[in-house]
Amino acid sequence: MTDATLPPPDPGERLPTDDAQAVLEAAAAAVDAVAERVDADMDPLDVPRRLLLVHAHPDDETIGTGATMAKYAAEHARVTLVTCTLGEEGEVVVPELEHLAAGAEDGLGQHRIGELAAAMEALRVSDHRFLGGPGRWRDSGMMGTPANERPDCFWQADLDEAVHELVRVVREVRPQVVVTYDANGGYGHPDHIQAHRVTVAAVEAAADPAYAPEAGEVWAVDKLYWTAVPRSVLQAGIDQLKQSGQTDFFGVDSAEDLPFGIPDDEVTTEVDARAHLDAKAAALRAHRTQIAVDGPFFALADNVGHKAFGVEHFVLARGPRGAGDGPLGRESDLFAGLDLDARGGAAPIG
Repeated sequence: MTDATLPPPDPGERLPTDDAQAVLEAAAAAVDAVAERVDADMDPLDVPRRLLLVHAHPDDETIGTGATMAKYAAEHARVTLVTCTLGEEGEVVVPELEHLAAGAEDGLGQHRIGELAAAMEALRVSDHRFLGGPGRWRDSGMMGTPANERPDCFWQADLDEAVHELVRVVREVRPQVVVTYDANGGYGHPDHIQAHRVTVAAVEAAADPAYAPEAGEVWAVDKLYWTAVPRSVLQAGIDQLKQSGQTDFFGVDSAEDLPFGIPDDEVTTEVDARAHLDAKAAALRAHRTQIAVDGPFFALADNVGHKAFGVEHFVLARGPRGAGDGPLGRESDLFAGLDLDARGGAAPIG
């Protein structure tokens, strides 16, 4: 499913308060319409490889997994993205769009629906959904902020409801591989942590015949991954930026001082998607309210290039580990170790 059928707001377009709900309703209608066409045209099991990614906000998918998504989409795998919020609390980096911020007109979430649709078009991913429908749960903001206390934010979501919504997607799409964040959400953002909790619970519940029969036929996911960035990759980026005369990489000199990044020996999987770096860069540019073209992400891409942004890393949390490649013995394929000729579900993750 895609929200590309919903026309994105024009740059700088102001959405009157009365129109906000209409935008969300239009997005939901677009998702439902495409769902009907996809379901009518194809049985998920007709596609040998099926990948589901669960991310917290628009732009998270591109920053951490955009090249991987583009690679598998280009290889005709079924790639499904579930985004848990509209990203209403994001910091707007474009001055002419600052009126959209949560502290001003609070129209950023509706605007980011269009940004995400454009990013998915760049990655050639046609199946995208918002968990529970567009706007069901609001961005919770950074940990410790007043936005965490809003009853409609994802951090305050009823876990049972959120899990049920994701189980419906898992049982419909029937992915062999699911990707989300680790227990700390990568860097401690409440929505990332909640996405982890919901995803882990949904993967387990989807395989349980006693859980919510109305949510679809039971499905056991084969492999569950966390997104990851090795500290060595971050340090190489910092060093390269210093050598080029730039010093602004999140204001630090050492990868040890960043709130994200994991020891290299914890990384199990390295997907080389450098052939799809242009698609990832285009998707990053689509998220223009959040990612400055003169900021650290594009500076890193320009100075470190394909290795930094076109190779993405993961930690296998559950499921069979495939044969390793290269000197570090890491998997090179999220589907490594799976029997892709089998149409039925595999044994439950354990």
